[in-house]
Amino acid sequence: MEYWDPNIETLPPEELDVIQAKLLKKLVRRLWDNSEFYHERMRKDDVRPDDIQSIDDVTKLPFMYKTDLRDNYPDLIFTEPQKKIIRYHASSGTTGKPTVVGYTRNDLDMWSTSLARALTSCGLGEDDVVQVSNGYGLFTGGLGFHYAAEKIGAAVVPASTGNTKRQLELIKDLNVTAMACTPSYMIHIAELAESMGMSIKDDTKLRVGLLGAEPWSESMRKNIQSDTGIFAQNCYGASELSGPMFTECLEQQGIHVWKDIALVEILDPDTLEPVSPGERGEMVLTILQKEAMPMIRYRIGDITALSEEECACGRTHPRIDRLSGRVDDMLIIRGINVFPSQVEHALMAIPEVGSHYQIEVDRKGSLDVIMLKVELSKEAFTDDIIKLRKITHTVSDSLRHILNIRVDVQLVEPGTLPRFEGKAKRVIDRRNLT
Repeated sequence: MEYWDPNIETLPPEELDVIQAKLLKKLVRRLWDNSEFYHERMRKDDVRPDDIQSIDDVTKLPFMYKTDLRDNYPDLIFTEPQKKIIRYHASSGTTGKPTVVGYTRNDLDMWSTSLARALTSCGLGEDDVVQVSNGYGLFTGGLGFHYAAEKIGAAVVPASTGNTKRQLELIKDLNVTAMACTPSYMIHIAELAESMGMSIKDDTKLRVGLLGAEPWSESMRKNIQSDTGIFAQNCYGASELSGPMFTECLEQQGIHVWKDIALVEILDPDTLEPVSPGERGEMVLTILQKEAMPMIRYRIGDITALSEEECACGRTHPRIDRLSGRVDDMLIIRGINVFPSQVEHALMAIPEVGSHYQIEVDRKGSLDVIMLKVELSKEAFTDDIIKLRKITHTVSDSLRHILNIRVDVQLVEPGTLPRFEGKAKRVIDRRNLT
């Protein structure tokens, strides 16, 4: 099956704009009438529902922030009564209360429909076996892929996280053809398979990886695809929205965002004005059909670019580029903005180092210092001091060229840095910035 819903996925852009405008107007009117939170927020900005007549008018609406969700814990921001809520999810959160998200039956159907379109665009269907190795429970990743895979007729292996040897057995014994997990976990699985004398490429039927939940680079994708023989598909979502919702198609030229489900803005994070077409900026999302917890102009903080051009796959919906980081994940080192994705991009071009690294930031006196610990590749591992110094200089020079700051580099043995079954923890910031 080439499309899950060809009528909507290939609709001309101007017709999609009409649908999007109608959905936006309907959403704003509903929230004005039924949500004390949104009504007050719009009133303070002197915006009324009749001011919203086109998708361009979305810029008149107030922003929504992560703090709004925490300040209204657990469900003060919901716009449907509890009797219509049929599921709760919650983010782990790093401080304070978690972010709780409620779902009506229609919300869950919209979520699974969005991902059903996405999985179909990845070449998946009723002949496939999808192993879901994202976390289940309060985390949204596992159940999102689970129900979408069932919706397209695929068999589901609800493996969740952990027990990697068992995961490999399942991949091989159940003829798994697709796997949902983080990119770093896919690398870990491939490494473990190799250590057990097993090849993902030659000894399994795995052909698609649904990879997301953490930043990763195009170079990392190429390495995964080369090592495993799979299509490594970039996925996007967030717990506040509905977990994973969108993926690339097999063209791998950006993540399709369905216009009847989400309205995407790309803004300059400093001026909050729209950037030029194709320019990178902060993504702001409006989820158009969500009932229990609508999101209007949510500043999610991800840095990306938007393409409105029709994809070679025939889908007419816009595509977001690979994320280059988050506004709130950005490190400021001696006045210079540093994104972990820049470091990863540099490392992937150096064959002597592996895919596992950790950035440590500290403050010595009044000066910020940054240390990169990176594993040597198995082929480059040596006790030859001269060779190790040469590799260290290569890494350091590459980072200086990309980041415009000096980075201390420490090479470590293969397999010594921590492995993560969920999101990889790449940055340790020991500075006291409060």
